Amino acid sequence: MSDAKKSRIGKLPVAIPEKVTLTIDGNKVMVEGPKGKLEKEFNKSVSLTVADNVLTVTPADESRLARAMQGTARAIIFNMVKGVVEGYSKDLEIHGVGFRAALKGNILDLALGYSHPIEYPLPEGITVTIKENTKLKVEGADKHMVGQVAADIKQYYPVEPYKGKGVRILGQFVRRKEGKKTG
Repeated sequence: MSDAKKSRIGKLPVAIPEKVTLTIDGNKVMVEGPKGKLEKEFNKSVSLTVADNVLTVTPADESRLARAMQGTARAIIFNMVKGVVEGYSKDLEIHGVGFRAALKGNILDLALGYSHPIEYPLPEGITVTIKENTKLKVEGADKHMVGQVAADIKQYYPVEPYKGKGVRILGQFVRRKEGKKTG
């Protein structure tokens, strides 16, 4: 097979820092570091090897699935290692009169203009810090989980295009529309 058909990302090795312990059990990868512990099972179409604190992902055969999964598995493992060392975070902002957020134990309480408060139970490994009742910071070691929690919170009241009210992820572009003109 030519080199052009191989994954460019998948060929890159993943360096394992000293603070991180990475263990492989078949196709299950367990990563533990200062920010937490993550584990994930990968498809049998990739083989994982660790040598000299470097993990390499290689396709188990020449199938199209194996070549596709090589880059995917490498990227996920890289994100796991980075997550247990540095962690991931997303910032959210709530815009609207009377809109606020509060933390009650492990439950995020959102007042978003509905007749009832919205209670969102935080998953294990995710922490939310609130500043000024309207600025939220979602943090955790698992990149996917941090993004999913931020998306779930945003989904309760997406930003509407006329007044800009709603929950937005910081840095997100919101298209604004002009209201109706009379006359």
